[in-house]
Amino acid sequence: MTIQSRSLIIAAGVTAGLAAHLATPAQAAGKEKCFGVALAGQNDCAAGAGTTCAGTSKVDYQGNEFKLVPAGTCTTMKLPGGRTGSLTPLTRDLPKT
Repeated sequence: MTIQSRSLIIAAGVTAGLAAHLATPAQAAGKEKCFGVALAGQNDCAAGAGTTCAGTSKVDYQGNEFKLVPAGTCTTMKLPGGRTGSLTPLTRDLPKT
């Protein structure tokens, strides 16, 4: 096994471990990611263009950012303008680039 392939395997393991660690607290607390429901600057973490981490969303109800909400409540949230939450990223209300 070459040094490059070992490095790749180690990097993949670290990435998988980190991803599992980040997902576990939300699931354990009965929460789910709900896209398009946070006010500007109140998102919980990165989700796409225009966000880099918690509190960086630029637009109210930005479709590609998420907020952690109690499990089972995301898609039933009623928001201004007929918007609702989504369990997957949305293409609406994105910041102008």
